[in-house]
Order: sequence, then C-alpha cells, then structure tokens
Amino acid sequence: MPKRILIVEDEISVRNAVRAFLENCSRFEVCGEAANGAEAIEKASALQPDLIILDLSMPHMNGIEAASLLRARLPRTPVVVYTMFGDVLGKQLASALGVAAIVSKSDGLATLLARIEALLESTTLAQPPAA
Repeated sequence: MPKRILIVEDEISVRNAVRAFLENCSRFEVCGEAANGAEAIEKASALQPDLIILDLSMPHMNGIEAASLLRARLPRTPVVVYTMFGDVLGKQLASALGVAAIVSKSDGLATLLARIEALLESTTLAQPPAA
C-alpha cells in the first residue's frame, strides 16, 4: 500500500504542481488537499495521512497554528513545511511545533521529494512488522 500524503497549500497552482510532481515522480499517493489550516485539521483527522505537506502563509489558520494542532491530533504523522518563509520558522520553533522538516519552495520539488522519502522511510523502519 503506498504511503499517503495530504497537501496543504492555499495557492492552487502550487498545490497542483506538488500533486502532479508527487504522482508522476514518486510511489506516494496524494490522499487529499486543503487550502487553509482549518481545512487541514479537518482533512488530516478524516484521512489519517502518512505525511502532511504544509504551507505557512494561509488564510483562516496559518501553518504555525495548524502545525501545533496537527501535532496534538496526529503526533506520529510527520509534517513538512514547504514555504517561501522558511527563515521565519526557525529550527527552535519548528522543533517546538513538531515539524519534521522545513523545505524552501525556492529549493524546488526534487528537494521536497527527497525530504519526504527520507521521512517516510524512517517512519516505516521505526514501525514494528505486521503480525
């Protein structure tokens, strides 16, 4: 069963680009999309993704607030912040929020995919084998 990813991004063109890239260049499945932090909390709870890609600057609830709530509700689900504002979210704050990685949008989708692969590989290795 492929690992499932939720994309949280308010810009539809970026959301579509991330989805297309992941669907064409990886073995992962995009299980859903959300356009803001509030929608992200709702969809993450319903879909139970294996990983969440989260933008910082969004309407209704920003990525910082969403990351905090996601950590409380889905503590084992890695969150990758994919943003133009990576410098705003320092390593200390990211750690406090439970963010697994920060990837700058200027680094491109290949860098995002590499971080996702590393995180999902490490969570797969950490899980006990199925009985």
